[in-house]
Formats: sequence, structure tokens, C-alpha cells
Amino acid sequence: MAKSILIVEDNQTNAQLLKDVLVIKGYEVFIVTNGDDALASMEASKPDLVLMDVQLPGMDGYEVTRKMRENPQTKELPVIAVTAYALKGDKKKAMDAGCDGYMSKPINTRELPKMVENLIGKSE
Repeated sequence: MAKSILIVEDNQTNAQLLKDVLVIKGYEVFIVTNGDDALASMEASKPDLVLMDVQLPGMDGYEVTRKMRENPQTKELPVIAVTAYALKGDKKKAMDAGCDGYMSKPINTRELPKMVENLIGKSE
């Protein structure tokens, strides 16, 4: 069974690029565009990993990550922050919020699958 990834990204072009890169590697990918839908989807679909945009409408990705870490059903899910923020300290801020990895935009299409595989393994 393919491992599943939830992409939380409000920009359709960015979401599609992330999806395309991961589908080629055999992962099943779902996309939501805001924090509330992300939290609901994590509980309902139980993905193997979450790619979290930091800049989301309403609740930002840091807050979504903190909320999922408080929920016993989602607290163990690996999260990779995917963000246009690439200033000194931004990676630490993502890790402090509970993220397991950090990738700045534009994403490196070779490194992203490696980072995903390091966290959850290859998809079958």
C-alpha cells in the first residue's frame, strides 16, 4: 500500500509541483488549502507525513503544527515545513513549532523526496 502525504498549501501551483514530485516516487498525495481543513484531514485520513506551508490564510502553518502536536491522534505525524521564509532563524522557528524538517521555496525537487524518504521510507 502506498504511503500517503498531506500537502497543506494555499498556492495551487506550489501544491501541484509538490504533488507531481511525490506521485512520481509512488506516494499517494492529498491537498488541502488551510489549517482547519488540514487538522480535520489529518484525523480523518491519517497520512504518513504532512508537508506544511507556513504562510496560510487564517491559521498559519506554525499554529497548525502546534495544534496537531497537542492532539493524541496526530502528535506523532512527521511534518516538513515548506516555506518561502528563508531568513536566519526561520528554520529554528519551524522546528520549535514541532516540525521535523524544513525546506525553503522554491523547493529542491531532488532533495524533497530524499527528505520524505528519510522520515517515512519509500512508498511501496
